[in-house]
Amino acid sequence: MVAWRDFAEEAPRIAEVFLRRHAATGHLCLLATTRSDGYPRISPMEPRFVDGRLALMGMPGTVKFRDLGRDARFCLHTATVDPFVGDGDAKLWGVAVDVQDAELHRLFADELFADAGLDLRGQEFRPFYVAELTGASSVNFENGQLTIASWKPGQGERVVRKS
Repeated sequence: MVAWRDFAEEAPRIAEVFLRRHAATGHLCLLATTRSDGYPRISPMEPRFVDGRLALMGMPGTVKFRDLGRDARFCLHTATVDPFVGDGDAKLWGVAVDVQDAELHRLFADELFADAGLDLRGQEFRPFYVAELTGASSVNFENGQLTIASWKPGQGERVVRKS
């Protein structure tokens, strides 16, 4: 499993598409988790980057976080409204790890306040899920060609171009 900062070094093409789409939608992504009955659940969320990590944070007590507490596997997909995917699209797979680190929590709250004006400084975050990545993919148009990239830890990016 790989933290965001290491993933971005190993898979810069996919990371760039994810960051671009994440910014373009105001941080909105779709999180896939597994419900207690085994069926998939799709939930909107606004993941944040803090100290080289991807924090999967949101309103406490929601079913998506209960899902992650029971089965930590997830897929995170950049929100897409263009059926032709002209601006690209990215997906990340991994495991959500509850990181109880007061300094990381402080950095998160400070950055959230500076960026969005939401003041959660001084609060305790339980859980505080951080993504450890196990795979990723993206589609993007480069020089008029559909470029599909995929990544697994330690294997770098694999790129396929289609006309």
